[in-house]
Amino acid sequence: MRIRVWVDSWQMQCCGDPIRSGDTVAWTLEAEPDIGWLTSVAGEKLANSIDYHEEHHGGLPDDAPITRGDVTGIFHVRCAYTEQPDGTGTMLVPVPGSAEVTEVRYADGWADGAGDREFMGYVVDLEVDERPPHTLRDPQY
Repeated sequence: MRIRVWVDSWQMQCCGDPIRSGDTVAWTLEAEPDIGWLTSVAGEKLANSIDYHEEHHGGLPDDAPITRGDVTGIFHVRCAYTEQPDGTGTMLVPVPGSAEVTEVRYADGWADGAGDREFMGYVVDLEVDERPPHTLRDPQY
């Protein structure tokens, strides 16, 4: 069974291990990724195809299960940012429709921007034996 996982660039940069297509990974997965945020950086169609969010910086229960799977696809996601529409200029927000998605064979958390687009993370396709448990983020986080 194929599942699709979002991996934040900063999480992989900090504590993640590089991956290649064909690798077997063991990840802690959150079952309800932030589809609103993912839509803003990756576009609605891709965001709605994402089943899980890889997480190893807290927020999930200490006994959250590990999911093992084989990497069958890795997609690099970039998007453009602009000043917040309210005109305060204090925050940058993703530009709707600016997502750029590129299939890659290797991911280590680092990638150059492309023009005005910033690297956000990866969409990773995993082949798993069974659907992972429905693990949710602790509301305190």
